[in-house]
Amino acid sequence: MSVSMPVIRARWRDIGWIADLVTDALNPTPIGAWLVPDERHRPSVLAAVARIWTEHALLFGDAFLLQDGSAAAVWFHRYRPIPPPARYADRLADACGEHRERFDRLDRVLAARRPTEAHNHLALLAAPGRSSARRAAALLAGAQRWMDTLGLPTYAEAFTEADRDLFRRHGYADREAFPVPDGTTTHPMWRLSPFWTGRSGGNARWPACRPPALTRNGRVNAWALR
Repeated sequence: MSVSMPVIRARWRDIGWIADLVTDALNPTPIGAWLVPDERHRPSVLAAVARIWTEHALLFGDAFLLQDGSAAAVWFHRYRPIPPPARYADRLADACGEHRERFDRLDRVLAARRPTEAHNHLALLAAPGRSSARRAAALLAGAQRWMDTLGLPTYAEAFTEADRDLFRRHGYADREAFPVPDGTTTHPMWRLSPFWTGRSGGNARWPACRPPALTRNGRVNAWALR
């Protein structure tokens, strides 16, 4: 199966499009339903939070798209502490309303398990719709090549067995799994860059156990896991 689809770096104008992709990918999942039980309001809440974190990633990380705009990846460069998004408490409250406490709980659980050593963090990988596995693989392969050149290990959380298998095929190794508040088993994944020269970390430490401006259906571009 070929995964040689072109991958490009996202720009500020792509934030709304990426937020919509994340929303479409997250909306039907158990985590999405737990975060926002109200099906009618779930898409707008998820999109608003995704927008906050995608904006933040373009300041403190990177975001990538398949050239056709059908999949997106959002990364944070965690080689030093990252501040929260500007006016985060107020913006999160405005975005989530009565659901804010659930987003905060998920945030805390994921942050507590995140590696403390320098790394690049794949916070979001969204490839909704048909052929999602092929597009997710293509996007991860392209984005991973870019991130590897930075010389740091990479970290991701897999929330499904399909995601776990995808990361394993791209050189990630498992860390100890843990549950998130909705009951989903989360599999932290770790991968060394081929250019990594650090003395700590690594897969052995945790053995296996620009397209034109885009618009989507006229929907207001308003989740992220972190």
